[in-house]
Amino acid sequence: MSQFRKVIRNKNFFLLWLGQIISQFGDRLNQMALIAFIFNRAPGSTFELAKIISITIIPVFVIGPIAGIYVDRWDRRKTMFICDLIRAVLVCSIPFFLIDKNSVVPLYVVVFLVFCIGRFFVPAKMSIIPDLVKKEDLLLANSLVNTTGMIAAALGLGIGGILVEIVGVKGGFFIDAATFLISSILIFFVKPHKLLKVQPKDVLDVSKEIVSVIRESVIDDLKSVISFLRNQKHIRRTLDILFILWAALGSVYVVIIVFIQGVFTSVVKDLGILAVFLGCGLFFGSLIYGKLGKGLSYFRMIFISLIFCGLSLLAFTMLSYYLTSFILTSLLAFIVGISAAPIMIAVNTLVHEVTGKEMMGKVFSAIEIIVHFAFLIFMFFASAVAERIGQYYMLIIIGVIICFVGLVGLFKKGDHFFLKRA
Repeated sequence: MSQFRKVIRNKNFFLLWLGQIISQFGDRLNQMALIAFIFNRAPGSTFELAKIISITIIPVFVIGPIAGIYVDRWDRRKTMFICDLIRAVLVCSIPFFLIDKNSVVPLYVVVFLVFCIGRFFVPAKMSIIPDLVKKEDLLLANSLVNTTGMIAAALGLGIGGILVEIVGVKGGFFIDAATFLISSILIFFVKPHKLLKVQPKDVLDVSKEIVSVIRESVIDDLKSVISFLRNQKHIRRTLDILFILWAALGSVYVVIIVFIQGVFTSVVKDLGILAVFLGCGLFFGSLIYGKLGKGLSYFRMIFISLIFCGLSLLAFTMLSYYLTSFILTSLLAFIVGISAAPIMIAVNTLVHEVTGKEMMGKVFSAIEIIVHFAFLIFMFFASAVAERIGQYYMLIIIGVIICFVGLVGLFKKGDHFFLKRA
């Protein structure tokens, strides 16, 4: 703890760190406000919710590959300051001009722009940290940013849900805009040790580099990644599991939101609190796996976790529907989190162990594309089916499928079971 206090005493890092806690809290508040907006406009519609969620994910594909090029050329502090300032203005325009419109297209455009700008902000934030702290404090600084960011995000869902219930959708967007504004002000006073000066001619250079990156990274690197994956059966199996996992996550995401709204007759308050319990379960599940999972095959752990995820989702759905006990539902959300935590840890560690350093970035980039693609496709598919059969039966079907996949994988013998934790 004393080491963390040492890092926080660094004024520049403290301003960045505090700004990000406030900003990440605002991000989750924004999410709750969007969910509440869709509920007010189309109560019980999983498909309408899926559309707005997809708008927040698409920038990962469109902007993500080129954002880093600009960030490396621009002054990172100014980039972050301008990004947050623009996001504050855009979000503030939603309650003023867009909420009461008959068409939701302008809202979708603004939300898309907000998340596109966020794709520039994130790499700038991660890149500026070495310019703010000493080299020996870098690990502590990154740890502090990541840990407190997760806590702020979890609290943002819980407190944000309550705030939106109290102040309404418009009030939620106003508060979110205020968090971006506060973050931009704090970043404005950050003074990095290294400053980047951008010349006008750099804009043309960046444009040329983007074309080069698209040609080389997207085409040439894609060929090398495909060739690598063909020769790495453990990675292929891992990608299959990741696809299934994120397909399940996408299938559950919007359906369970609408399901909880219907069961507890609350727009976002109960949803936010349950998200906090889920986050706590993920945290404790990670700790438990870290202590007790040694010597167990990665794949065996993944399939066991999938079985428990399916069972806990079934229990969550049925008991919530028939008993409507919020305390019991919160406990089950916590159990779902514990069950799911080992999966991502095992998958990421497995990829690290069987992938060489020269391919690591490319493989993880491919993974990000695959998982977001699976999430989007199955989110729309499940939301469309849920419109016909109802959220309850959709969640039951998904829970059964997850259990089945886990059981098949667990009892299917193969050499992948010899891959164990060190």
